[in-house]
This record gives sequence, C-alpha cells and structure tokens, in this order.
Amino acid sequence: MSSMQLDAPDGPIGAYLATPDGDGPWPGVVVLHDMLGLGTAMRENSRMLADHGYLAIAPDLFARGKLRCVPGMIRDLLANKRDAVAVRDILAARALLTNDPRCTGKVAVVGFCLGGAFALLVATEGFDAAAPFYPAGRGNYDEILHGSCPIVASYGRRDPQNIGRGAKLERILTEAGVPHDVKTYPGAGHSFADEHPKQALLKVLGLDYHADAASDAWRRIFAFFDTHLSPGDQPGGPKE
Repeated sequence: MSSMQLDAPDGPIGAYLATPDGDGPWPGVVVLHDMLGLGTAMRENSRMLADHGYLAIAPDLFARGKLRCVPGMIRDLLANKRDAVAVRDILAARALLTNDPRCTGKVAVVGFCLGGAFALLVATEGFDAAAPFYPAGRGNYDEILHGSCPIVASYGRRDPQNIGRGAKLERILTEAGVPHDVKTYPGAGHSFADEHPKQALLKVLGLDYHADAASDAWRRIFAFFDTHLSPGDQPGGPKE
C-alpha cells in the first residue's frame, strides 16, 4: 500500500495504490473519490479492495487544486464531456493497471458521489464493470450509457440528490440490455458508504454512514465483480 505518482496526459498527479498479498495476477479497480478528495476513507476502500484480491488505484482528481478542479469537473459532467481532464486522469489510472503484469487486464471502476458520476461517464470507455455509489450529476443516464459495461449501482432513498434515480437507471439499463444490479436502500442517505470523521454533524445533514447498507452494497459489488471480472468474461460493453 503506497502513495505514488501517476503519469497522466495533463501532467503527473498523486495516487494511492493498494496491492493484495501474494503474486497475482489480480483484476484491477480504479477508485474515484467524492467531493472530500483522496482522504482516509478512499484509502481504506482501496485497501479493502486489495484485501479482497483486487489491485486498486485511487487517483487524486483534485491534485491540481480543489478550487481549480471542482468547477471544471462539474461543468464537464453536465456536458457529458468524455475528453475532460478528469476522464483522462481516470483512463491513465486504468492504463497503469492494465499495463501492470500483476493485473489480469480486467479492470472495474468504483466511484462515490462526484466520483460515482465519473464512474458512469467512463462506463463506455473500456472498463469491464462500473460500481457507482450515489452518483452526482444530472441523472441523464439515457444520454451517457449507450454501449456501457455492466453496472452495479447503489443509492440511498433518503438522498435528496438522487430521488427516483435508482429506478430510472435500472429501467434504462434494462432497455439497453446492459447487465446490472441496481439497489436503493430505504434507510440510507447520500454518502452512506463513507465512514468519514464527524459523523454526528454528517447525520444532521443526512450524509452519515449506514453500516448495513454499506456492507450489503459491497457484498453485491464483490459478487458482481466475481462474474464480470473473471478471466473468461468478455471485455466491457453489453453482453448478448
């Protein structure tokens, strides 16, 4: 487990790499942080993925300055901009994994809030599975998910940013023939899978950690990854 520098098209950025025990090869996972950045929670998620046998990398999408990056990232998401700087950073992280001899070549993307929105945006960009948690953005799934890889998505019913979007995503993926597992947790709100400090304040804001929902979401994700990141599965895109 180590901090590292990731060479990206727009210049190097920081990243955190979590490596499983043993020799591999392992499937890879790109972990995309939320609005709080590449902090303790994202590093812990990366280590948990490594403990489950995945070579995980979490790029710092705010490496060039949060105040500078966030407005542009939001504009890019609203415009469905797949050639955005953040997308190039994400694909550089994916390339690092696929070029690593310890990786099987199968790579998924996991994202939280802002990172969840980018996980959906890049779901058509060569990943083998995408796992967004309560993705931010416009919810314009019909515009961005044509030709998507399989998706396992998790929402909280108490999340005011995503009212009805779990059902909407499931409908669109079903119509498009994309393998999927979408679940909305009744007692959970936004950020339910992020065990950040200051939980008392976050609970007041409806952003608190929900252990049962988080545990079940990760159970579903690992089962989904077992299916779609197996050596014999076909690359990203709808399966017949």
